[in-house]
Amino acid sequence: MKLIKMSLIAIVATCSTYAADEATIDGTVPDHGLIDTIHDGHKDNGEIYGQFRTFYLDRTYLGGIVNNRNTLSAGGYVGYMTPVYNGFSAMVAAYGTYGFKIHGDPVTSANYDPSMYGAGFENYAFIGHAYVNYESGETNVKAGRMRLDTPFAGADDARMLPNLFEAALVTNKSLENTTLIAGHVFRETIGTFGNVYGTGWKEIGNTGTYAANSLALQSGYGLGLGLDSTTSGSFENMGVVALGNQDANGNYVDNSTSGVSVVAGVYEGIEGLKLQAWDYIAWDIVNTLYLQGDYSFKVADGFTLVASAQYINQRDIGGAYLGNVNGGNGKINSNYIAGKITGKYDNFTAYFAYSSTGSNNDTFTNGGIITPWGGMPAFTQGMVTRHQFFANTDAIKIAATYNFKDFGLKASVYYTEFDMGSENTYRPGIAWKSNEPGFDFQYKIAAVDGLNFRFRGNFPNAFGASAGSEFDWDEYRVILNYNF
Repeated sequence: MKLIKMSLIAIVATCSTYAADEATIDGTVPDHGLIDTIHDGHKDNGEIYGQFRTFYLDRTYLGGIVNNRNTLSAGGYVGYMTPVYNGFSAMVAAYGTYGFKIHGDPVTSANYDPSMYGAGFENYAFIGHAYVNYESGETNVKAGRMRLDTPFAGADDARMLPNLFEAALVTNKSLENTTLIAGHVFRETIGTFGNVYGTGWKEIGNTGTYAANSLALQSGYGLGLGLDSTTSGSFENMGVVALGNQDANGNYVDNSTSGVSVVAGVYEGIEGLKLQAWDYIAWDIVNTLYLQGDYSFKVADGFTLVASAQYINQRDIGGAYLGNVNGGNGKINSNYIAGKITGKYDNFTAYFAYSSTGSNNDTFTNGGIITPWGGMPAFTQGMVTRHQFFANTDAIKIAATYNFKDFGLKASVYYTEFDMGSENTYRPGIAWKSNEPGFDFQYKIAAVDGLNFRFRGNFPNAFGASAGSEFDWDEYRVILNYNF
């Protein structure tokens, strides 16, 4: 649909509840699903639903970059779900974001954070939910525009608006203790967080040759960030979102593909054990296999341990379109393994995780993992830093949460560390170490049902850039969420 500029009245205050964010730091095992967990739509006259968010973000750069920028935005979505009739229901919702001019002109990344807007710092609105759902017995079928929260295609709802998708999905629970999933994703609109990475391409000097933004590809976004419409509510082909529409010489290339097919199975038939397997077939780009296992067992009264493991394998398939953007090398042959041990005692949870990504100098990513359509299942990701997917990288993460249930407060802290080899594609030929500590406080405001206050901070060190010009930052976020 045609995008429209938003008026202040259209989005007075906003938010959404915390779902798939940049980091899971409270020690819980990610629960990946393919459905919008909103409302059931069984009321006689259907149901109006919405999520409103008001978001203030302040980031101060130090080191190779010296700058402070801060932004205040409001947005969210409001929608309608029909009653269920003979198993059928439908949902439609409008999404939007509005950034306030708290600094005046010009509006640039020197003073405003791009992750709170659409492309080019624009305010915008669009239809983000528009799907039909059919449920019969143990089978559910859904088709249209929707939110996904899966390991390698996900909402990544970390700023104002999430990633959203055009897809068709079937879920079946006929087998005891087993959920089977099959689907196909045709198109995506990237959420506002994608604007952090700017364009997916960078010219090397004035040579007319361009380099792919590997940080975007390995942090949940694709090279299609260079297309304004991709982050302004327009749903684009999955191949274009991943790879953009130009080659290494800046020439136009049609990277449209047949989309991404997914099959998955989740088994919970053994007490304390959960096993899941996902396979994503991104036609003519890459096949991604994701495996995860979690085993929970009681150690003593009130004390539980959870042992978790995950594995990712990626290989190029079909036309290997990555060759269009990397001088003919579209090969991928990458592996990532990770383990995590979580302890839970009363209201306290803590965990330690370790991961390792392989090295292969004969591939597009030198052995790293790409995640161009959102979704971030890695046990060792930071709130912002995703360096665990670079080639030849070992990473650790330590996190702890205490839930003050009587006060409606949950407090979390974490620390991540990344030891990157010279095979990484962000700073090729240079090995370095980076870390990121941070915190996350969430408070449910008892006086208003659905109202939540959140205060977050992250503090990466030696994040990246060229040799000798590493930069750090201190970032604080204040978020007011209202869900209805």
